[in-house]
Amino acid sequence: MAVLRLYRLFAFLAAPLLRFRLRQRAAAGREEQSRIDERFGHASVHRPKGHLVWVHAASVGETNSVLPLIDDLLETHPKSHVLLTTITVTSAEIVAAYQNRQTAMRHRLTHQYAPLDRTAWVNRFLAHWHPQAAFFVESEIWPNMIMACARRGLRPVMINGRMSPRSYKRWQRFSGAAQFLLGKFALLTAQDEISASRLARLGIDKVATPGNLKLDAPPLQVDADKLEALKEQLAGRAVWLAASTHPGEEEQILEAHRMIGETVSKLITLIVPRHPERGDKIAEILRRAEIPLAQRSKGELPNAPCEIYLMDTLGEMGLAYRLADIAFIGGTLVPHGGQNPFEAAQLDCAILHGPHIANFEILFDDLTGKGAAAEITDAATLATQVNALFNNRAAIEQMSANAKTYSAAMGGARQRIIDLLAPFMEAQND
Repeated sequence: MAVLRLYRLFAFLAAPLLRFRLRQRAAAGREEQSRIDERFGHASVHRPKGHLVWVHAASVGETNSVLPLIDDLLETHPKSHVLLTTITVTSAEIVAAYQNRQTAMRHRLTHQYAPLDRTAWVNRFLAHWHPQAAFFVESEIWPNMIMACARRGLRPVMINGRMSPRSYKRWQRFSGAAQFLLGKFALLTAQDEISASRLARLGIDKVATPGNLKLDAPPLQVDADKLEALKEQLAGRAVWLAASTHPGEEEQILEAHRMIGETVSKLITLIVPRHPERGDKIAEILRRAEIPLAQRSKGELPNAPCEIYLMDTLGEMGLAYRLADIAFIGGTLVPHGGQNPFEAAQLDCAILHGPHIANFEILFDDLTGKGAAAEITDAATLATQVNALFNNRAAIEQMSANAKTYSAAMGGARQRIIDLLAPFMEAQND
């Protein structure tokens, strides 16, 4: 197929550029320098003996959603091991934190960075790890990786598949290649009916819809001592949260903060950037605006003069959601597509979001329909909505209750996915 041959040729010729780009990313802290060879398919640890399941989860959201599933797989299949690959440094840190908590199973879970999608590097990776099953989470469709698996007789499974409008439009242009690649999967599961319909229109006849794995994860964890300490610091303050913000949003949050502060006394805004490594850049923006700031990564606490608390640390989103009753979900005021609002719903927040919600369109629509979320369009409407909620405590409580009711009703996907994966785990009994 011409488009796939062209892709493979480009990937082959791009090796020097890819190496240079990885060095750039490592210098910026976006790759681990000591583990960069993993991105070329070189393993940094030995393969465990026996049945090995390869699970690929690109970034933070996919990693958080699939770790409970991995728990179930390891518990249900005690002879199996799991190799979990991710792409981002933050997701690798989340896996390391998980392993520190799950000490009983940590020896059965290995983390590696995924190889870049170049045939030689993918082949090197597969030759070392030789997995008996491969589970790709959400929208990870890498042509060379899929074809390399097929040549080894390994048919992957798509878990919690998502086909965004942007991805669907792109794949429609290459429908033949899409059908060819997706046809290499042994099983495709979609997280919602819209994604299943889009996959079907690309020529895939059978797509299972067991539910959304991200809606069956337990609430985000929190350190009880840290939570209590911050609650004491924030006692008597009007607290709202901008969660998982992206570049271009912090300036709008700052503008909204100023407008809200004109009518709401003792206001404090929590900002949790999607990528904590951006913390210093965000802090500089806020300092230039002469806003009293505390930066959590520097060990600072939100004392009385503080107006914005920049929580630029890893793994503390559960803490942030528990501190605020109102949560704006980032990635929605800029054309990113939005982050997952379900974590906020589980933790009793009234949810606000911008117009860019393509990544979680069904979830946002459902939450809005249930009276748990509301859309804003810019800094001014965000300020207006937050002001209105602070002036109507009953409205916050109603939205929070609606969010929790909705989240409680959305379970069961993980068990249904476990049942669908059972045939691919049977090799462990050989």
